[in-house]
Amino acid sequence: MKENTMTAMTDLAGTYAIDPTHSTLGFVARHAMITKVRGSFTDFEGIAHVDGQNPAASDVTVTIQVASIDTRNADRDGHLKTGDFFALETYPTITFASTKVAATGSETVEITGDLTIKDVTKQVTIPFEFTGAATDPFGNERIGFEGSVDVNRSDFGLTFNAALETGGVLIGEKIKLEFEISAIKQA
Repeated sequence: MKENTMTAMTDLAGTYAIDPTHSTLGFVARHAMITKVRGSFTDFEGIAHVDGQNPAASDVTVTIQVASIDTRNADRDGHLKTGDFFALETYPTITFASTKVAATGSETVEITGDLTIKDVTKQVTIPFEFTGAATDPFGNERIGFEGSVDVNRSDFGLTFNAALETGGVLIGEKIKLEFEISAIKQA
C-alpha cells in the first residue's frame, strides 16, 4: 500500500473530476425567521484544471441537476422545482464557470466565477480551504477543498415568499452555499 504524505496546495497539478459520492454541494436558508433548513443537490459533475504553482492558470466548471434537490422533505423539494423557485422544466441545470482563481494563502484560494441559476448569471467569489491530498485504497489521487459563500436568492429570480402572521417572512433572502469537495485526478 502506498503511504500518504503531506501535499502542499502548490504541489497540485492536473485535471481533477469532482467525486459526487464523496462531495456535498449544499445550501442553508432561514425558515420562518427562527430556524434553518439545509439541503443539497445529489446529481452534479465538475472538472477542475489545477495549477498549484500558478493558480491563475487554474479553472473550474460545475453543472448541477436541479431535479436532484434534496431537503429531506418531498413536498418542499417538489415546490422548489416549480416556477416559484428553480423552474425545473425550463431551467434543468445550475452552472458555475470560474473566471479567476487566486491563492490567498498557503492553503487557501478564492475562486471567482459566473453562477447561473434560471436565466440569471451573477459573479460570485468563493473562498476555499485546501483540506489535503491522499491516495485512496483504490489508487486514486484525491484532493479536498471546503468553502462557502452567501448569496441573495432574489438576485437569481428566486423571489417567492409568504408573510408570517407574527411578522417577517417564511424564507430569508440570504442563502449560504456550502461546498465540501473531493476530486479525483484524471490526468
